[in-house]
Amino acid sequence: MTLKMTVENAVQAKKEIEKLETQGYTHDDIYIFAHDKKRNKDITKALDTEEVGVKEQGFLNSMKNMTSSRGDELRAKLAAAGLSDQEAEQYEEELDKGKLVIVANKNVNN
Repeated sequence: MTLKMTVENAVQAKKEIEKLETQGYTHDDIYIFAHDKKRNKDITKALDTEEVGVKEQGFLNSMKNMTSSRGDELRAKLAAAGLSDQEAEQYEEELDKGKLVIVANKNVNN
């Protein structure tokens, strides 16, 4: 099952991640997204969550994302983390508003 949620900031994200851990999710099952690349990287590192990379997306999609717009890249990464295309579109709009998106999915890394 894929859980997804939006939060306003890293403090709220940390609280939600702690709740997910009590539900049996590991840091390898949890992805956090921010629209700004630096913010995304900083929060992912600070909260020790997983990054969507080649393993989740595949090599060709990872290469494609290097030349895509940030919105296209985020939608592709959200989909690789387990969201449908429609959900990825919806959550990317939340990212546009400055929110963070957390996706917990035990099946992505298996």
